[in-house]
Order: sequence, then structure tokens, then C-alpha cells
Amino acid sequence: MEKQQTHSLKAFFSLILSTNIPKVALSVGLIGSLFTTLVGLTIPLLTREMVDGFSMESLNAMLIVVIVLVFILQAVTDGISMYALAYVGQKIVARLREKMWFKLLRLPVNYYDKNTSGETVSRVVNDTGIVKDLISQHFPQFIGGIITIIGAVIILFIMDWKMTLLMFIAVPITVLFMVPLGMKMTKISRGLQDETATFTGNVQQTLSEIRLMKASNAEQTEEKRGLVAIEKLFSYGLKEGRIFALIAPLMYLVVMVVIVIIIGYGGIRVAEGTMSTGSLVAFLLYLFQIIFPITSFTMFFTQLQKAKGATERIIDILNLNVEASQEGKDIDISNQPVHVRNVSFSYSDDEPVIHNVSFDVEPGTMVAFAGPSGGGKSTMFGLLERFYEPTSGEIFIGDTPITELSMHCWRTQIGYVSQDSPMMAGTIRENLCYGLENRNDITDNRLWEVAKMAYADQFIKEFPKGLDTEVGERGVKLSGGQRQRIAIARAFLRDPKILMMDEATASLDSQSEGIVQQALVRLMEGRTTFVIAHRLSTIVNADNIIFIEKGEITGMGTHQELIENHELYREFAEQQLT
Repeated sequence: MEKQQTHSLKAFFSLILSTNIPKVALSVGLIGSLFTTLVGLTIPLLTREMVDGFSMESLNAMLIVVIVLVFILQAVTDGISMYALAYVGQKIVARLREKMWFKLLRLPVNYYDKNTSGETVSRVVNDTGIVKDLISQHFPQFIGGIITIIGAVIILFIMDWKMTLLMFIAVPITVLFMVPLGMKMTKISRGLQDETATFTGNVQQTLSEIRLMKASNAEQTEEKRGLVAIEKLFSYGLKEGRIFALIAPLMYLVVMVVIVIIIGYGGIRVAEGTMSTGSLVAFLLYLFQIIFPITSFTMFFTQLQKAKGATERIIDILNLNVEASQEGKDIDISNQPVHVRNVSFSYSDDEPVIHNVSFDVEPGTMVAFAGPSGGGKSTMFGLLERFYEPTSGEIFIGDTPITELSMHCWRTQIGYVSQDSPMMAGTIRENLCYGLENRNDITDNRLWEVAKMAYADQFIKEFPKGLDTEVGERGVKLSGGQRQRIAIARAFLRDPKILMMDEATASLDSQSEGIVQQALVRLMEGRTTFVIAHRLSTIVNADNIIFIEKGEITGMGTHQELIENHELYREFAEQQLT
């Protein structure tokens, strides 16, 4: 357990140091904190002098001015110090969030197959927030507290070593209770962070599919699911509260016992004449200066345990392998054939999806994937798009394996039009130019040109703001046909060498389907095209139809050839085309 704690702390500090801490701001903050603390340590000594030898005659105007100026300087320095340390904390967390954001954008698709977006968001926002609170709030208090305690203890030993030793009886009592409570807090904090991430994921998923939820009358189902998650969070919050409920009274009890002992012993010493009243007052003031930091230490170590748990999850994400976007060859794939050789793929060891698939695609031809649902058509698209890498076998463009091309080069030359035509919240203009490196060079004339090619110009002109019309989250303000035509216009703008279409008209009404189909025919001209076919009517003119069942190719040829030679394809055709 101790080894694990040490490793966890080491990982935590390594992560913090990797953010390139602003050294000047940290130095200003710590020096300011040191100055503020040292000035604070002189106050009990001044109090002692005032109590022991106070008289109106002894008051010196110059001394009063100096004391007032020192206090003002202390307040100003304290403010600068707090701001500098807050800046350090915010900067570290900003860089942590940058690292996580850049990493998440470059993680392969299979990471998001296994982890919900809500949980991932929680890691970026909540877990880094815990680290921020530790560094910008609790760490400065901890540093100032250590300086205060060391300074106060040194002065107390010089003033009266016997009474100082009496004060130390509180240390073993505190340690005896605080260590096990701290370990318990670590476990609770980790559980609380995990439950928070899960709850965030559930909330995000439910709200993102609010129409499905309402259309399904699932309010009560989601209420119950939400209540279970909220109850778990409440339970962890109570466990955390119980720890704090033990720590605070325990610290208060120990402190009060020490104060009573010091006052009792000090009172006897004052009565005997071996200690002045001013010294006893100063001793008590120093005691309070020690007590307050110690109570803040408990908060610091509690927050440190939380931050360690959060850090473990942040490090887990930062250690994942990313897609090598820029690494590899940068070649033009125009007029190059595609060769798929003995490709197999499985999402996990016990879940094979594609078995030993091979086929060839000549440049400029249209190839369609047909077959029953779950046969592997979409997975084949994922492999061609390089969302996934084959478990075995290879895909070539010309004589070059596509794995030798940079991810950026490959995807720049591929256009993808999916069935649900996803859109980002923003304007039509932003969605048309999404992901293009030269987006600032694209003129409105060019945008209207591609919109016209996709038969989208008419409905865009009907909007008062035209290209600057907001589409809403996931394009909810547009109809399915409108979203599809914008997706096709986006593909025209990219001018891809290879086009991939996941049955882009499957979910449209007959009028929209006709318009979209015309736009797609125009888009496919002269391009190598892969199509996933849910309806055979859209692929009867394909140059080659590949029929996939249970991850294996069971038939290949033109529509007419498969009608004659493939029984299941013939059944599909009879059901859909007659």
C-alpha cells in the first residue's frame, strides 16, 4: 500500500512538472508568502512588549507609523503573492487541459467505442478542476503554514522550551487519527470521482438524445436511472462528510486540550514570577498561529488524496497511443486502384467481425457492399477510412500499403457522406468548411458553387441569413434532406479522390431522396466510390457488388451476375425490387 502511495505521489508530481510551471510567478508567490509569514511572526513579540511595558509615554509616533506601513506592505504583498500563486495554479491546469484536449482529439476511434464521451468530459473538466483547487488554493496555504509553524516553533523554543515541549503532546495524538482517516479519504475520493464521471456521462447521453427520450415516454425510466446515480453520489458525499465530521471535532478537541494545558501551566509560571504576562499572551498567539495552519493541512492532504486519484485517470488518458496523423508518406492517390488483401478484423479477441476479405477496385469505379445487417459492411468502411487497423492482412492504394501514408494525407483525399449526415453546432458556412486547412481562402462564390452542385443553394437562399444561418446542435434546425445536401456540398468542396457513402438516401422521403440522389450521381462522377447499400435499388448500376455475410464475402459481381449466381442476393432483390 505504501509503495502504491509513493508511486501515486511520484506520478502526480511528474505530471505537474511536465506542465512547465511558470517559475517567475511561482517565485514571486512563494517569496511574497514568506515575507507575509515573517511579518506575521513579529506580531506576538510586539504584543508581548506592549503588554509588559505599556504606557502612554512609551508610545512613539514614528514606531506607530512604521508598524502601520509594515501592515500595509504585508497586505499588498499578500495580495500579490496570492494572485501569483493563483496564476501558477490556473496556468498548470490550463496546460493540463491543453494536453488532454490535444490527446483526446488524436486518440483512435476504438477509445470512444469503449468510453462514453460524458466520462471523458468529466476527466477534462472535473478531474483537472480538483488539481487546480489543490495548486491554486491549498498549496499556497500549505507552504505559508509550514513557514509559519517552523518560525513559530523556533521562536517558542527560544522564549520557553518547557512550554513548547508541552505543546508537542498533540502531535502523536493527531498523527494516530489522521493517517487512517487520510487513507480512507483517498478511497472515498476515487469512488466519488468515478461516480461523478459516470453521472456526467449519463446526463450528457440523455440530454443529447432528448427527442428519443420524449418520443419514447422514457421520462420515468430516466428519472429512476438518474435517481440511482444521484443516490450513489449522495452516499459518497455522506462518506466524505463523515470523515470531515471526525477530523474537525478531533482537531478542535486536541487544540482545546493543548490550550487549556498551556494556559494552566503558564498561569502557574506567571504566578510564580518565572514568566511575564506578556510572554504568556505571546505564547498563546504563537500557538494559534500554529493551530490554524495545522487545520488547513488536513484540508490540503484531503485535497492531495483527491488530486492523486484524479491524476491517475488523467495519466491513463495521456499515456494512450494516438493516431500518427502526420507520420508517413504524402502521395496523390488519384487514379490509383484499391487492393484489399486477406483482411481480418475483430473489436476484441472473442468478437471476430471480418474474416479473410480480399477484393480489388479499379479507379473511377463504383463498388457497393450489400448483405444482411451485422455482416461487416460498416466495419469494412471503418477499415478503409482507417478508423481501425486490420487484425491481419493489408489494404493497398496502388502498390503502397495505406498504413505507410500519413493519416492526414489519406483522410484529406477521402470524402465521406454518411446516412445520418452529422453536423457541428454553428453556421452552414462553418459546416461546409469544417476541417479544411484553407478555409479562410474559400470565397462565398465557391461556397455557393458547391451548394448549387449539391442542389442545396435554393433552400439556403430561403434563410434570411443565408450561409450564416445557425443549424443548431447536430443540425436539428435543418431537415434530413437539407443536412444530406450540405454534407454532399462539403464533399464537393473537399474534392476527394475516393468517395465513401453509407446509403446517403436511406432515411429520406421520396422528394428529398430524388434531389439527393441527383446530387450524389454528380458527386460520384470520375471518382472511385464505395457505397454501403441498404436498398438494392440504389446500387443496381454499380460496377461491382460485394455481398458480405458474417464477415465473409459470399458473392461478388454486377447486379445481374449476382441475381443469377447468389441465392440470398436474389431473395433480397425479389423482396425489394419486385
